[in-house]
Amino acid sequence: MSRLAVQQHHFHHRGRAFHFVAYDGLPGNAAQGKEAIPPTWYLMSAGKRWEVMPEVSAQPEGERDSKFAHWLDQNVFG
Repeated sequence: MSRLAVQQHHFHHRGRAFHFVAYDGLPGNAAQGKEAIPPTWYLMSAGKRWEVMPEVSAQPEGERDSKFAHWLDQNVFG
């Protein structure tokens, strides 16, 4: 991926460790038919990534972690 990782966060939930990375957004390009991509958090694991949620720069850490836990409960532990 060519975008720069702007933040990394290691998060423990239900006895497991997870690695989240936030990447800068990319502007859209109408000539190429590409939509803009906002700054986004991704779960990284085994060389793959899954989109989790938009990255909000002023978001309190507790709120971000709560959203990570909710996403993990829905998508990993479902």
